[in-house]
Amino acid sequence: MVQQVTQGIKISVETNFEGTFYKNYKVHFAFGYKVTIENQSKDSVQLNSRHWRILDALNNVEFVDGEGVIGKKPILKPGESHTYTSGCLLTSPFGAMQGHYNMVNFTTSNTFQVAIPTFKLSAQFALN
Repeated sequence: MVQQVTQGIKISVETNFEGTFYKNYKVHFAFGYKVTIENQSKDSVQLNSRHWRILDALNNVEFVDGEGVIGKKPILKPGESHTYTSGCLLTSPFGAMQGHYNMVNFTTSNTFQVAIPTFKLSAQFALN
């Protein structure tokens, strides 16, 4: 698990390898990840959007931007957390993801970015 705190918002990420499958005559490696967003600040905040940078071992880079997370824009009061699971496909058995969430502080009305720490994606069978 990797963790990082930005402006009182703690991000924790756990990953797992889901398996391989063929699509368009290529093998793909499926990875799942579970993210927990914990509000350790004194203010209520809302997650509005996300930005991901997905990298595989073949130097392919994909950027993903979107509203909320899995169709939700969670509001977190102080001490509350939100957990969700998602996944990605790579064309290699190794990779990494990193990014940020765009959030708004309800007390100050300021928007701010919360860093999502870089986390590795790796298929166990490919490790030495």
